[in-house]
Amino acid sequence: MKYLHTMVRVTDLDASLDFYVNKLGLELVRRRDYEKGRYLAAPGSPESEVELTWNWDPEVYTGGRNFGHLAFAVDDIYATCQRLMDAGVTINRPPRDGHMAFVRSPDQISIELLQAGDALPPQEPWVSMSNTGTW
Repeated sequence: MKYLHTMVRVTDLDASLDFYVNKLGLELVRRRDYEKGRYLAAPGSPESEVELTWNWDPEVYTGGRNFGHLAFAVDDIYATCQRLMDAGVTINRPPRDGHMAFVRSPDQISIELLQAGDALPPQEPWVSMSNTGTW
């Protein structure tokens, strides 16, 4: 058995592509404009894909129909969170421990960011930041 991809339903394809590609830093590895076709992957990990599915007939996603959360290892959690904040992304769960943070996509999908390797030493302003919203 081989892991292929994770599918996330989105309500605004342009806003979602902006978030996942321009802000989070994933790469668009292929795109097909039909009901099953936008695939993104973290740089250097093309085998771990995220499929963004925008349905032609919009619907409100409830009860987990769109998904739970995605997780990505990052080289420097503080630099990643700062870059995201500078791009206007809310850090819902700051990396107070130098290890883990959460942000949300435009469709409110939780994205978990984990420090690759050992946790970084706790540092400001992250240590003093409170959670914002839910994650």
